[in-house]
Amino acid sequence: MTQVNQEREFESEKALLGDEQPGGPQGSASSTGGNSNAGNEVAAEGNKADSAVKGGRTSESEELAQMKAELNKYKDVALRSVADLDNYRKRMAREKDDAIRYANAGFLERLIPILDNFELGLQAAKAAGNQSAVLAGMSMVSKQLQDFLSSCGVETIDATGQHFDPNSHEAIAQEWNEEVPEGFVIRQLRKGYRLKDRLIRPANVIVSKGAPVSENSTTADAGT
Repeated sequence: MTQVNQEREFESEKALLGDEQPGGPQGSASSTGGNSNAGNEVAAEGNKADSAVKGGRTSESEELAQMKAELNKYKDVALRSVADLDNYRKRMAREKDDAIRYANAGFLERLIPILDNFELGLQAAKAAGNQSAVLAGMSMVSKQLQDFLSSCGVETIDATGQHFDPNSHEAIAQEWNEEVPEGFVIRQLRKGYRLKDRLIRPANVIVSKGAPVSENSTTADAGT
């Protein structure tokens, strides 16, 4: 083998050995490029993860706010329902109490006119001066009826001499009267009755218009 051929083979082997070494120029360049690309990919993945976390936190906050709003709405509905139920119970209790207190109102309203007629008969018997046993019996029955009404909570309205009260009295007429001041009841034509605090029937009365005005006083007033 000539010297020229040996040199060529030596150069070829040297070139081959240089390409296989990892620390060569080409190996270093490829390694550096690979590390750079890997870093970029890791950074991109980190950014995606941060975005996902932020998005998850935002959606959780919105859901929490929505849940709080619904909770407040249902809480308000529950409070209103409790208040309505409490008002309903109070109203039913009040109606029940009124039904118990005024259970006999209808019966008493039908009984009172009968009592009026009975008292008229009793007054007529007394006016006739008949002191018989029948009159004594009628007086006893009248007293029993009055006691019965009192036990039921019925009060008699006696308006004679009282100031006229439109809530308890019913004015049938007005008359001039020197003894009774104006606006006061002169006499009572029919008794009134009240069941506890409820008026069953007003008393029929005649109301005074005061002292009549004489012609002399009218003339004197006109002259002055």
